[in-house]
Amino acid sequence: MLPQRVFLLTTLALLAFAANSLLNRGALQYELIGPGEFAVLRVAFGALTLFMLLAWRNKRLPRRQPIAFKGVVGLAAYIVGFSYAYVNLDAGLGALILFGTVQVVMFIAAAYAGERLSIYRWLGALIASLGLLVLFWPDKNVSLPLSGLILMLLAAFGWALYSLEGRRVNDPLLATTWNFIYVLPITLLVLLTEGGVGEASGAGASLHITTNGVLLALVSGSVMSGLGYALWYWVLPKLDVTTGALAQLLVPVFALVLGALFLQETVSLRAAMATALIVGGVAVGSLFKRA
Repeated sequence: MLPQRVFLLTTLALLAFAANSLLNRGALQYELIGPGEFAVLRVAFGALTLFMLLAWRNKRLPRRQPIAFKGVVGLAAYIVGFSYAYVNLDAGLGALILFGTVQVVMFIAAAYAGERLSIYRWLGALIASLGLLVLFWPDKNVSLPLSGLILMLLAAFGWALYSLEGRRVNDPLLATTWNFIYVLPITLLVLLTEGGVGEASGAGASLHITTNGVLLALVSGSVMSGLGYALWYWVLPKLDVTTGALAQLLVPVFALVLGALFLQETVSLRAAMATALIVGGVAVGSLFKRA
């Protein structure tokens, strides 16, 4: 069984991920800010918060660190794909695509790395995947724009890479701080050349920023992203790859509930059934160790 402290901190990090879906989708749905602008401000606020926290911890200004290429590429792909995908995806559906894909990639990585997968891991993955299949099955009540799907898949592969790299990090706060700093110019470049990504997502090319949009980006960047990802980097080495993958399947569940409460997104009976399967799969896959 997972230690209680690790379990609680993992749950807190997953709630932060779900809140990011809600904040990003809400900001775009109500036209408070553009997707590129949201991505830039989210990264900028996250980098600033982390830099100040790192300076406070070390009692001095942090020294520049070498670029962790895979971590920076993974985080950049996630941030950009995530922000633009939510132009036309619901918060819950977007989180489902994101973390469902992450689970598949991380399970493949675990098998490739030779990690021992117990019968409970496989059973948990099967139950949770069945929940994803039930929720993802298309019908007239599910809107899944192709552009949003492609961009969220980009985000998913980026997040999977970032999570896998996080298992090798010795100082989560230091690594997350410099990853954010190095990703900032990438998001600025995307914003300045927004034509291609903007057209793919349905976003316009002109800048669009409001005070409320900036505030949402501030919360997303400083709290949910910066501190949330530093926390995730801290718990990742304490989880094996398959447990980390299964745990992240809770994020769509949290996002569906929060989306229904705050964004008036519809949660059907089918979604409720899928939620029960996902939670059950996570419990089976995470709480038992032996085959």
